[in-house]
Amino acid sequence: MCDFNLNEPKNVYFIGIGGISMSGLAELLLSRHFAVSGSDMKRSPLTERLESLGAVISYDQSVSHITDDTDLVVYTAAVHDGNPDLDDAKKRGITVLSRAELLGLVMKTYECPIAVSGTHGKTTTTSMISEILLAADTDPTLSIGGILPSIGGNFRIGKGTQFVTEACEYTNSFLHFFPRIGIILNIDADHLDFFKDLSDIRHSFHEFAALIPDDGLLIINGDIPNLHKFTAGLKCKIITTGHDESSDYYAKDIVLDENAHATYTVMRGTDDAGRRCHVGVPGLHNVYNSLAAIALADNLGIDSDITLKTISCFRGSKRRFEYKGDVQTSDKTGTFHVYDDYAHHPTEIRATIDTALKVPHNELWVIFQPHTYTRTKALMGDFAEALAPADHVILTDIYAARETDDLGISSATLMKLIRSKRTSCHHISDFHDIEKFVLQNCTKNDMLITMGAGDVVNIGESLINKS
Repeated sequence: MCDFNLNEPKNVYFIGIGGISMSGLAELLLSRHFAVSGSDMKRSPLTERLESLGAVISYDQSVSHITDDTDLVVYTAAVHDGNPDLDDAKKRGITVLSRAELLGLVMKTYECPIAVSGTHGKTTTTSMISEILLAADTDPTLSIGGILPSIGGNFRIGKGTQFVTEACEYTNSFLHFFPRIGIILNIDADHLDFFKDLSDIRHSFHEFAALIPDDGLLIINGDIPNLHKFTAGLKCKIITTGHDESSDYYAKDIVLDENAHATYTVMRGTDDAGRRCHVGVPGLHNVYNSLAAIALADNLGIDSDITLKTISCFRGSKRRFEYKGDVQTSDKTGTFHVYDDYAHHPTEIRATIDTALKVPHNELWVIFQPHTYTRTKALMGDFAEALAPADHVILTDIYAARETDDLGISSATLMKLIRSKRTSCHHISDFHDIEKFVLQNCTKNDMLITMGAGDVVNIGESLINKS
């Protein structure tokens, strides 16, 4: 890796500067007096904020805007050869780094970099940890994969020793990181357009764990199969979290209230220290996200009362079973309730629907936007199983994201599988047609969840705005 010195302000150009992680890194460099410029496809609140801080941004990506005094060019994973800026930088011999490589270099400038990894739950757990550190007045720097309302965005620049970030396994991005504390929440089959199979994914997580220095800490889900393959040979401190006493931290006497919020006793070995934890976000899966946050806070010496109070008050980040509002039914007899969730993997969908089924409602409607052809084809049967417990499923077209090959499938393929499980399912391509269908069919006290990693959230927001 290029060891670009982040303590010497220079000129840095970001290709795709408006991305949620890229914009945060650009803001961090601006705070360190770097000259920052970049390009993006369109203007957004994130790019406007950067411009207000002094960044120079171009929105025409048909030509290169890199100047002669540029010292470093940073690009996102979505940028490939053929991009005018990237091609120009390489032609000129300018140092080029991926977003993940720059993030890794940033981590090296902090005394206590904390990286939260796992196939699911990264954003929620990172947000939970962030709130705990803020409540404890440690003044951390934060990089979150979603919008955290308390900081008004996804990035916060602090003056403390801690840097907290999500560590995504896609394209092995997290292998460019330098964590002193690493967290592995879970490992599941995903991103199969990059990884060969689950074994390949597990190998990458093993390499991630090996990045932690001997005086560092690994917090890992003790329920991961063949856990010893991840911990063997590690000299750092290892803490496990899980479902029972085989883990260092586990939850006992879990009780869910009428809105699926869990309360449980925090067990550390055979000692509960009188700690009863109430989780402010719904769902059984968040018990285990909170356990990882508690284990981290304990090992940072944070007062337990601060930790438990913060978790109780935590209301989640945007797009995680987020209540959006109510919409009046067509017969004017009442309203149905609109939620949104980022779930785009069968495991995440199961957790979200399981949570929804525990919350009082009439019928459950799920508008699901499959994300990428590769994931949809590889996990087709799992998607059908995960969505089947809903009363009604509406499928949008598959959100292609970075892919161009449809692999011979469509949402109609998934619809047939879901219908075979006796669940009402429709495939509707146009978002406006989906809105009309929902308004014609949703009744009083129904729950509607827009679900997926693409732009499906726009449907619920449009319904609310028109109500």
